[in-house]
Amino acid sequence: MEMDADTDPWETVGRLAARFSAWDTERGMGPEEQWALQVLKLAEEAGEAAQAVIGVRGSNPRKGHSHSWDDVRDEVADCVITGMVALARMLDGEARPYFDAVLARKAAKFLPESESVGEPEGS
Repeated sequence: MEMDADTDPWETVGRLAARFSAWDTERGMGPEEQWALQVLKLAEEAGEAAQAVIGVRGSNPRKGHSHSWDDVRDEVADCVITGMVALARMLDGEARPYFDAVLARKAAKFLPESESVGEPEGS
């Protein structure tokens, strides 16, 4: 699926979330079961990212250098997408403002004031 440069990632995430929710609903799952499984999927993706790092470092003697940093980046992107879909599924249209608020809180906590998300320069 090719995306237009102007396509909003949250719009695409919302469409993915709706599709996955519909599939799970057809299989008889309620919302909380769907959310729990989506969080488990996120954990699975994080494990795949960790496995790719192990492969880059050659830390598994059975597999040696089995991955590249491109593989790691792809797996981290999968984690981000899966996390966004999880939020979209749990928050029914409110994922973006929720994410923005959490990001702003984290930025305020970890960045100097002049670097915080949403802070105008010179404030």
